[in-house]
Amino acid sequence: MNRRLREEAAIEPDAPHVGKVTKETQIIAIYGKGGIGKSFTLANLSYMLAQLGKKVLLIGCDPKSDTTSLLFGGRACPTIIQTASRRKDAGQEVSISDVCFKRDGVFAMELGGPEVGRGCGGRGIIHGFETLEKLGFHEWDFDFVLLDFLGDVVCGGFGLPIARDMCQKVVVVGSNDLQSLYVANNVCSAVKYFRNLGGNVGVAGLVINKDDGTGEAQAFADAVGIPVLASIPQDEDIRRKSANYQIIGTPDNRWGPLFEALSINLAEAPPVLPRPLDQDGLLGLFDASQTGGTFQLEPATPEDMCPAGALKRASLEVIYDRV
Repeated sequence: MNRRLREEAAIEPDAPHVGKVTKETQIIAIYGKGGIGKSFTLANLSYMLAQLGKKVLLIGCDPKSDTTSLLFGGRACPTIIQTASRRKDAGQEVSISDVCFKRDGVFAMELGGPEVGRGCGGRGIIHGFETLEKLGFHEWDFDFVLLDFLGDVVCGGFGLPIARDMCQKVVVVGSNDLQSLYVANNVCSAVKYFRNLGGNVGVAGLVINKDDGTGEAQAFADAVGIPVLASIPQDEDIRRKSANYQIIGTPDNRWGPLFEALSINLAEAPPVLPRPLDQDGLLGLFDASQTGGTFQLEPATPEDMCPAGALKRASLEVIYDRV
């Protein structure tokens, strides 16, 4: 098993497509900490974009496959990786109808991932995009392609859109908590790293989800030099409807104007180069009494690591009494 996993990880992905651009499609990768509401935001954003007359493709790139589940009212759609595996075993090719489904103008699919302990999730992402390219990804006619990526994982597969210029813009979803902003800061660091290597991807901005008004996420955006595209409040109505797989990003919903503004801001936001923070800068956004930011590191000593008296060995020197 270990040998097979190493061999799989060593396989280099295909070279990026360099054919003629036939349509100015905005390809946007959205990153965020697991559980921060990234999939909720994307499902409603994609639905609103379609209501505004845009042709939208939503691609779930999180192994949990929760983006399309929310869009389709809780119904899980077959993933590309699982479907491709079954088709291959049967000696058949994958078709669009096997993996792509639609709702009210939004086209959506899930890349999926391996079962727990049976493969590399990042490598699964790479395999999924290779399958998309075989299905004609670069010839498809969309105004927006939205990619939902897990931000906690830093392996190459999940960084694929940034590393290989597969998208023009990145959006980070965060909240007024240290862990989600830590992930957002990591994504900004990745964007800056690959820009320094000659890449072209930039950050369009931050979406603040579950905003309780304490202001840390806004302070983070200001510090790294990216705009806030939308602030979704911490509201019981939103929480309940999201938990019940209800879409609230519709023109007739009370939250419709919020997602309409997010759609417009996303479309118009230019990709910018962020200024990621170091750990002390990130901690400095929060009240030190709440984060332990005033804690001072105390070095350990060799004596701390051993049982009491273990390092005080008796001398073998022979001492004679004086006469």
